[in-house]
Amino acid sequence: MNPDPSNTIFQQAVAFVNQTSKHLFLTGKAGTGKTTFLKYIKENTFKRLAVVAPTGVAAINAGGVTIHSFFQLPLGPFIPSHKNYWDSYQGELNNPSTLIRNLRLPSAKRDVIRELDLLIIDEVSMVRADLLDAVDTVLRHVRRQPLIPFGGVQMVYIGDLFQLPPVVRNEEWQLMKEFYASPFFFQAEAIKLAFPLYIELKKIYRQKDDSFIHILNNIRNNCCTADDLEYLHQYYKPGYSPEKDEHYITLTSHNGKADGMNQTELQKLATRQFTYEATITGEFNERANPAEKTLYLKEGAQVMFIKNDKGEARRYYNGKIATIKKLEAEKVTVTFANEPGEMELERETWKNIRYKYLQENDHVDEEELGTFTQYPIRLAWAITIHKSQGLTFEKAIIDAGASFAPGQVYVSLSRLTSLKGLILYSRILPHTISTDQRVVDFVQHEMGEEQLQLTLQEEQKVFARHSLMNGFAWEKVLDIVNTHYEAYEHRKVPEQNRSIEWCRRLLDDVTAQHEVAIKFRKVLERLFADCEADGYSQLYTRTKAASEYFLKEIDDKLLTSTKEHLKRVQTLQKVKKYLKELKNLHLVFERKKQQVQHALQLAEAMHQSVQLKDVLQLVNEHQKPATIEPAETEDILTKHAKPEKGESQRLSLRLFKEGKSIADIAIERSLAPGTIESHLAGFIPTGEMDILDLVTPDKLDKIILVIQELNKTIHDQPLTSSLVKEKLPDDYTYGEIRATMKFMEMEKVGLKDVK
Repeated sequence: MNPDPSNTIFQQAVAFVNQTSKHLFLTGKAGTGKTTFLKYIKENTFKRLAVVAPTGVAAINAGGVTIHSFFQLPLGPFIPSHKNYWDSYQGELNNPSTLIRNLRLPSAKRDVIRELDLLIIDEVSMVRADLLDAVDTVLRHVRRQPLIPFGGVQMVYIGDLFQLPPVVRNEEWQLMKEFYASPFFFQAEAIKLAFPLYIELKKIYRQKDDSFIHILNNIRNNCCTADDLEYLHQYYKPGYSPEKDEHYITLTSHNGKADGMNQTELQKLATRQFTYEATITGEFNERANPAEKTLYLKEGAQVMFIKNDKGEARRYYNGKIATIKKLEAEKVTVTFANEPGEMELERETWKNIRYKYLQENDHVDEEELGTFTQYPIRLAWAITIHKSQGLTFEKAIIDAGASFAPGQVYVSLSRLTSLKGLILYSRILPHTISTDQRVVDFVQHEMGEEQLQLTLQEEQKVFARHSLMNGFAWEKVLDIVNTHYEAYEHRKVPEQNRSIEWCRRLLDDVTAQHEVAIKFRKVLERLFADCEADGYSQLYTRTKAASEYFLKEIDDKLLTSTKEHLKRVQTLQKVKKYLKELKNLHLVFERKKQQVQHALQLAEAMHQSVQLKDVLQLVNEHQKPATIEPAETEDILTKHAKPEKGESQRLSLRLFKEGKSIADIAIERSLAPGTIESHLAGFIPTGEMDILDLVTPDKLDKIILVIQELNKTIHDQPLTSSLVKEKLPDDYTYGEIRATMKFMEMEKVGLKDVK
């Protein structure tokens, strides 16, 4: 996706997301490219991100998940207070204490939340303040950052506050109003602590009519004049009945009315009705269906597209009106007004996803849970004003009943590309177009373009410096090692106590490194205060020295220790899962080593007076998730996961050749001594084991003698080690007997040959 290069505000907004840690509210009038911005960031950011939205349909359209499902939030209001309100409210209610106490996040979701760099909330105009505070509470708790808003995650809010407001029932508002001035997201307590930068996309791609744009701006800004209304009322034509070929869509206030109009018009058509069923795979909540599950169509029906064309031709967009030209069992053909030719439709697929963190490549990825496949159209003689948000129409009849509800004027008018396509069934009264004053006040935080650019440059410097400092942030490493150590309480592995002792020493080393890292980051903070004065010379010198220290610490005390533990553990049984956990630890240490190396490169680039844009490019390269597969640990896991035939026996042989006794090998491998003896006996025929390593000469003579005697007396049954054992004293083992039988079978000899 290549955004408009002339749209400087769009480019600035992208830079704020990718090259700063600044929270952002991205807004803009209808048709300014907010959806394009979201898609561009998803495709062009190195940060680990998730996209959430307040409703199922909005989440599916944004390519994300709902806020409630991502954070496992309960329904009902959230009160940012520990005061008890249960007696005064009959529904479900939560505060910080109850929310955390009842939080049921699977470990996979916790991993995603802990690893997030960026959270995008789409359609934020519908997000209530209390919901955002609940999100803040969960992020702080799960990320173990109770004092940092949103747990340190960069927040990007996308939406238009001049569209329809969030929904709050009256009984809920009676509780909420003590804490919130309005239900809008920007009234959240978390926003007061982490106020987002206000960026408004200006370039309008939907409307070209300057007079229309002027009126829409006045409606947004609460300064609509009598002249504006008079101008709009030129299009007041109550009861206007469009001709079939005029292709008007009616915007109305109620679902029932819109559905009724569509069905009435469909029944008027004398053509055959075709039915097209959606194909649903896996998990897909029917309340989040982005299109009709069962689509009823007739030739001549007026439809609109509900998705933008992803092909290069871009023949349709979300809201474009078309007419059904021809229908077959698996074929739908449409035409467009004032456009030549016809187009055969292809079914579109929407995905239901969930996010997962992949330890192997340090990346938050999307996992497909289900799909919904259907033709991207719906009947379009009518639609509700609410559902028209985000759509674009060339012609529309606006029928809001006796009067417009607050917020409906701007939403409905801004769907149009031009006033030439407007028909009003109702007059617009002044009181129906007043914008909430708190929204107008919030908008005043917008910066001028020059100030915005200066802010961007300063935030980019801060981001580069923080990226350098993060190379010496040991909190994540300490948390992971500590979690691994605590898990031994429930983990069952051979040599449990020995493994616990190993991990305790590892934790001590990481803790000591963490303490040194804290002190060094304080040094960095002081150096950053006047680092430009000496050309970052002292900063580079100190960073170089620190890097050398930490790289040696990582190599000597973390990586080497983990490799040695992996080698020892691989000889044990039933440790496949444990080996994988150790491999993940090794990956964490490798990545920490890589981060320290990157920090040194950044310090060197700053010292060499590299331009800021080049330093930021270096930051971006360093932040890209890197897959690290240490060959040694990978080999251990591969061999352990898929052992070749005879590998267990050969491992026993190797340990024996290293000088370990049969008893020691049995303890180390959690096997019976007899099993180890059997393993070793198998190598007597190959010459890799000497019989006298397993059986003393005296015992060997005695066993051979018993075997020879039994061979003379038994003829109707096979000779077994049990029969031999019965003829020998108790201190002779089955392992010694089997080894002797292997030796005699190989040599085909009698007692005299042995002597």
